[in-house]
Amino acid sequence: MRLTSKGRYAVRAMLDLTTNSNGNPVRLQEISERQNISLHYLEQLFRKLRNGQAVKSVRGPGGGYVLARAMDEISIKDVLDCVGENINPAKDILGTEAEAANTVEFHLSKNYFQNLGYIMSEYLTTTTLGDLVRKSTEVREDVEKVEEKRRRQAEEAAMNAPTATESTTTSFSEFASGIRTNVGEINQ
Repeated sequence: MRLTSKGRYAVRAMLDLTTNSNGNPVRLQEISERQNISLHYLEQLFRKLRNGQAVKSVRGPGGGYVLARAMDEISIKDVLDCVGENINPAKDILGTEAEAANTVEFHLSKNYFQNLGYIMSEYLTTTTLGDLVRKSTEVREDVEKVEEKRRRQAEEAAMNAPTATESTTTSFSEFASGIRTNVGEINQ
């Protein structure tokens, strides 16, 4: 059970396409730059996505790719299937292993991982590109808050630059106090 970079990149690229399309074709070069994914790799992924009928290519000036269906009709499972991603945790439990390990424990674990595969499949099938795009508003706000906090901390640090010894002591004591608090709570 492993989701490879192929699947993660395909989902990221499809989300980028969905977000930046506005009904117009998007060039792979633009997605490559925004997502920091190799253009060559994107070309391979989009060939598979086109063959899987998740995207359509538009030729000529202003060409690129558009979604083949509405964003709410393309599930994350569709995207992963197009690029050949198999995340079934029970996919390797067949053949010789099944014959050699005909035990209660084997069957319990096999059933467990098959059920996990069904749950994962259901989750991926019921989540669409549209769901994730709508969720992006919340995530974008969270990312902006974190970036603002980092910027303020950097400005404060520059203004109040302590000596190297003070900085190390402060950082260590903050970290250590967090550890002590947790350890004390566990021991009580």
